[in-house]
Amino acid sequence: MGSFDDRLAEALDGVRKRGRWRELKAAALAPGGRIVRDGRELIDFSSNDYLGLAAHPLLAERAGDWARQHGSGAGASRLVTGTLDAHLAVEARVAAFKGKAAALVFASGWQANAAVIPALLAALPGAAVFADRLVHASMHAGLAGTRQHRFRHNDLAHLSQLLERHGAAAPARLILVESVYSMDGDRADIPALAALARQHDAVLMVDEAHATGVLGQGGAGLCAGIDGVEVVMGTFSKAFGCFGAYVAGSAVLRDWLVNAASGFIFSTAPPPAMLGAIDAALDLVPGMDSERAHLACLGERLRAGLAGRGFDTAGSASQIVPAIIGSEADALALSERLATRGMLAAAIRPPTVPAGTSRLRLALRATHAEADVDALLGALA
Repeated sequence: MGSFDDRLAEALDGVRKRGRWRELKAAALAPGGRIVRDGRELIDFSSNDYLGLAAHPLLAERAGDWARQHGSGAGASRLVTGTLDAHLAVEARVAAFKGKAAALVFASGWQANAAVIPALLAALPGAAVFADRLVHASMHAGLAGTRQHRFRHNDLAHLSQLLERHGAAAPARLILVESVYSMDGDRADIPALAALARQHDAVLMVDEAHATGVLGQGGAGLCAGIDGVEVVMGTFSKAFGCFGAYVAGSAVLRDWLVNAASGFIFSTAPPPAMLGAIDAALDLVPGMDSERAHLACLGERLRAGLAGRGFDTAGSASQIVPAIIGSEADALALSERLATRGMLAAAIRPPTVPAGTSRLRLALRATHAEADVDALLGALA
């Protein structure tokens, strides 16, 4: 049968043959929307540091201050001895930022989705689940073993049909969407989704990972101020420039998750340094309207330029702008060619995106200049 490593090598050979080989490469973010990799400085169109806060001195300073004050670790899970005053203070700030009564901090966005969704289903026995076809893999992980009705991407008419067909007889209904989709960069119609959820007495959960900090008043996301969004999740690892995730909602939701979300209950509490960086980002993000406006203008400039060169941008309406290529090999080849021109534009391939839609996922940063976008368009031409 061969050794375990032999089997792994055979499986990896299949990955290579399908053009889906991935490997780790060391890199370092640099000022001005740049990144250093393999000893070269490149214009970075692949990172999610949308507001350029990952290298902001205030985040690093406060992370260090809180580590010195509270230690390098929390020492236990939240329900044992791991809840510090700092956790509660940051969670209160996150709740206020999102316009909700309460919030919980999680170690990562993946952990939050994978832990929260099963907890919601435990409170909604027999619920019919409706998920946009393009929701993040972590949401599907949270639904492992649960039947779900997937509706066509951002197609609320299809969702309404599925709710009528499969939801009416169910004891409860749960709808899962993102506000900004990570691979297409398009937006969900959150007010319309909230209205549809109310109409069908459904719980609506929205992943705001790629909207938090970038969209909405003060960067509070697309759910802020919208009635009917009962569960809001998001991350601090993108526009907030640090790490971790949050879930915001009612105080009752918070209490239920503390008692039922296994990924929260059985995980060591996030460390003080992480909380300090989040706290600093909460000081900065609401006042970054000019950076958000610049980022929006860059997105419009890039979409217009790509359209003029015949690229499909998949309905992008955010700082994420895909250039759909098609095959894995072609996307990889174009990414490599751009690297020779001093630009990092990662090729995204199946299974992350549907077969035949391999692409360059172009992620803009507020620290980019218009000249950077023009250079990219020139290279693509």
